[in-house]
Amino acid sequence: MKEPDWVRHVIWWHVYPLGFVGAEKTATTDPAAAHRLLDLVPWLDYALELGASGLALGPVFASETHGYDTTDYFRIDPRLGTSEDFDTLVAEAHRRGLRILLDGVFNHTGRSFAPFQDVLADGPGAATAPWFLLDWPDGAGAGTEPGYRDFEGHHHLVALNHDEPAVVDFVAGVMEYWLGRGADGWRLDAAYAVPARFWAEVTTRVRSSHPEAWFVGEYIHGDYGSEIRAGGLDSATQYELWKAVWSSLNDANLFELAAALERHNALLGSFAPLTFIGNHDVTRIASKLIDPALLPHAVVVLLTAGGTPSIYYGDEQGYRGIKEDRAGGDDDIRPLFPPSPGDLSPVGRPTYEVHQELIGIRRRHPWLHRATTQVLQLSNELLVYRVAADGDAPLVVALNLAPDTRSAETGGAVAVLAGRATVESGTQRILLPPRTWAVLG
Repeated sequence: MKEPDWVRHVIWWHVYPLGFVGAEKTATTDPAAAHRLLDLVPWLDYALELGASGLALGPVFASETHGYDTTDYFRIDPRLGTSEDFDTLVAEAHRRGLRILLDGVFNHTGRSFAPFQDVLADGPGAATAPWFLLDWPDGAGAGTEPGYRDFEGHHHLVALNHDEPAVVDFVAGVMEYWLGRGADGWRLDAAYAVPARFWAEVTTRVRSSHPEAWFVGEYIHGDYGSEIRAGGLDSATQYELWKAVWSSLNDANLFELAAALERHNALLGSFAPLTFIGNHDVTRIASKLIDPALLPHAVVVLLTAGGTPSIYYGDEQGYRGIKEDRAGGDDDIRPLFPPSPGDLSPVGRPTYEVHQELIGIRRRHPWLHRATTQVLQLSNELLVYRVAADGDAPLVVALNLAPDTRSAETGGAVAVLAGRATVESGTQRILLPPRTWAVLG
């Protein structure tokens, strides 16, 4: 697939709306506050000042609890507001040049999803029974609850039958509806659990009416490139690189990061992965790293490697949060944000400024979107790599994890564009102070 041209310039600011606005944990028709989706509007200028060019929204549709148990795909969750509030948010974002990415949960639904409720009420004869993978007891009739396939053992999440043509029609219709209301693309939740042929059918249909839409699938492991090609998608979540970033920094083993960047190069030959160091499903990078002084190093890799970067709200402020495998275990990484940017603690300002500086470099070098890396120097605690694309002057990135100053190659680069380094006089080398980084051009 040829991705839309606008994606080349996108840097997403990723927000989990239900947490961001402090919504109730479970569905209600009488939320304590109305129109909460509009609470995001004062943060759009903040996203711009950060350097982002898109707003990636977590689930906004009616659901039972956390948004990934959708009950009505054509309705904004009452805890967030109304369809008109969504229209306002989209209009305000687009007025600022910010794209909108929606989170679509099309592998499974909540039990309160109307077509599944019809199955529970009408039994095997329900018109929507083929939408699900059901196991009926002998003699089942109206009012009988069947066994059904769920999502990874979560019985409140009812898996859809992706071989059913009506499900293809339904999902394509949902995508087209919200693209028609101004969304620019879709993140496809748990895409790895859905047959690629289903995505291919849906995206082919949707692209016919929305050729500029962008589709990114959530893939955690496996052959990303094959899944993307077979499903007609544009991108996949790059979990391999995410893991290598924090793991290599924690273990002072930059050989792991170098190997992951080589694998990343192979992916860039066919598509631009969605890169990240934090999202709504993982422990925050500031909590994942053993040495907080290395947080900027993780940001450097995110914003100098090829791909489409995504920054999870709060990470740019150094927020901490640990994901736990228990009920409510995601709450710590999906927090309430202050009413306005002016209410943020000044403690996070240095991390924010690092993000700004590196995003600025990326915006000035949009070719980084499909750039590949070449290792120039490598040891456990020192990595220097060149980032290049055809026809553009390369950048050189240097990471020092050591507690002492290290000398590094410049790969022909002569100027320090960001970070801390001193060019050694008369040589093509730099001195990197302890636990620092630099980008050279």
